Amino acid sequence: MQLHHIKPNHKLKKRKRISRGGKRGGYSGRGIKGQKSRAGAGIRPAIRDVMMKLPKQRGRAKHAFKSLFIKPVIFNLTDINKRFKEGDIVSPKTLNLSKVKILGKGEINKKLHFQNILFSKSASEKIKKTGGSIK
Repeated sequence: MQLHHIKPNHKLKKRKRISRGGKRGGYSGRGIKGQKSRAGAGIRPAIRDVMMKLPKQRGRAKHAFKSLFIKPVIFNLTDINKRFKEGDIVSPKTLNLSKVKILGKGEINKKLHFQNILFSKSASEKIKKTGGSIK
């Protein structure tokens, strides 16, 4: 079998020939004049107009990877002390966030276990003094 022996399984669809008499007349359902009646003159989508009107940021390095670097949500030790009970696990999943950083403002008086969280120096020292663990 060679390449010129291969045939498609489906029948070929015939091209619509308009303006040849019969059911499809000269205008063939397009009306008489105007942009919509011309061949190949599609109307551009509205979203493209919106994109053109938006202000563009110049330069590649300024904004190209901005979405990759998500800023962490900041909590203080007083907030954590109020929200959690003794022995609870504190992680971004339990806080329903993607990135979390804990700062050392306030005091903590509970043993808590922290996972996948960023800390300031003072916050980590205060947590270790109370007997909490950081992973």
